[in-house]
Amino acid sequence: MSGETVITVVGNLVDDPELRYTPAGAPVAAFRIASTPRTFDRQANEWKDGESLFLTCSAWRSLGENVAASLARGMRVVVQGRLKQRSYEDREGVKRTVVELDVEEVGPSLLRATATVTKTTGQNASNGQQQRQQPADDPWNTAQQQRPAQRAQQPQQQYAQQQYPAQGYGDEPPY
Repeated sequence: MSGETVITVVGNLVDDPELRYTPAGAPVAAFRIASTPRTFDRQANEWKDGESLFLTCSAWRSLGENVAASLARGMRVVVQGRLKQRSYEDREGVKRTVVELDVEEVGPSLLRATATVTKTTGQNASNGQQQRQQPADDPWNTAQQQRPAQRAQQPQQQYAQQQYPAQGYGDEPPY
């Protein structure tokens, strides 16, 4: 839809994501993030925190399942989605309005962390669509490749033999 506000927010998860299911069986993960701007005060020569923005987020279908399986309270995340405004009446009968984020993309912030990505296949594919199985010889299939730490433990000569076979470089590109 046009006219919707798409934003990207960087913040920390306030709680663990909570995975629920609609009556129709669609999974949805609900989580909240806190985004706090920091500015440097030159007079005090220190960093100061600004007002925190707390935002309730909803991730649907396979994205929601992946969020619930991957993220936890305190993790710094980068979230992109569409702002939605919703009105409701509280227990005292007062009308309230909230702004929430329908998440389209989410991932861990790698500013002060590392992450290992595992592709999902089959039933857990994007938007409920089938995703083809990764071929066993796919060089980009990270599930089959060794991690850099494991590779560093191999003797250097053995690693060189794996990367550059005895027949040499040849005229064909390596891809």
